[in-house]
Amino acid sequence: MSTKDDLEKRALFLAAVCGQTYDQFMNKDGSFVVPLNYVVRQTIEANSITSEWERFGFILESPEEIIIAFRGTISTTNWIADAIASQTRFPYLQQECYTHRGFTDIYTSARSQIISRLALMPSNKTLYVTGHSLGAALATLCAMDVAVNSSFAPLLFTFGSPRVGDPAFAQAFTQYVPYSYRYANLFDIVTYAPPAVYKLPKRDKKYYYTHVHTSQPLGFQNGSVGGNHVIGSYYTALSKQQPEYSLELACATPGLCPGSGTSS
Repeated sequence: MSTKDDLEKRALFLAAVCGQTYDQFMNKDGSFVVPLNYVVRQTIEANSITSEWERFGFILESPEEIIIAFRGTISTTNWIADAIASQTRFPYLQQECYTHRGFTDIYTSARSQIISRLALMPSNKTLYVTGHSLGAALATLCAMDVAVNSSFAPLLFTFGSPRVGDPAFAQAFTQYVPYSYRYANLFDIVTYAPPAVYKLPKRDKKYYYTHVHTSQPLGFQNGSVGGNHVIGSYYTALSKQQPEYSLELACATPGLCPGSGTSS
């Protein structure tokens, strides 16, 4: 991002896009509001724990850019996957590093759809990868994979992200994805999970977690765990930095911008 103003506007826009990933899941037909001048190129489907496939996001394209967006936790199986905080080797990188098993399993189930679709798209377009909550973790894994195994150089924007991998993963991530913006509310408990040192009950083995760069701290308190975490709250906080642009977005594409009652 060339200026602070550009960064704030892009974060606000992508937070609105992340809000639509929840509508895509909740609407029986998978419909959602597509931003002006974008078209849907791919519905991303994945499974967590069971063999049941769920809509987890989408790939959008405009004349100048591509967006990959992931949703956060909604279903029971998503919550179970969140809790599987042991680690597995990240399989799409030669360097030895380890990532959250539950997050990695979900991403792996969706990977072929994403990589095959990107192979059909022009790599000279700017690629943004984004997500909220569990979706932020998936976006982080995706950005690393795409940076290593495609001709794209992704820019990552996440909101309310948990920790995703070990210190080796975070270090490698800095090398492969230099443009990464991790928006974290200081009062959002999800951003502190898994703990930096995680140990399974009655087990001796410890797993170490480190956030990827670069923290973009926010500080809002909405009176509840959910209120401090939902994408609508992140959007509202970001809109205060760019009130005119927020109004512009809402007018350009009615229904795009989330309210504070949006799902996780």
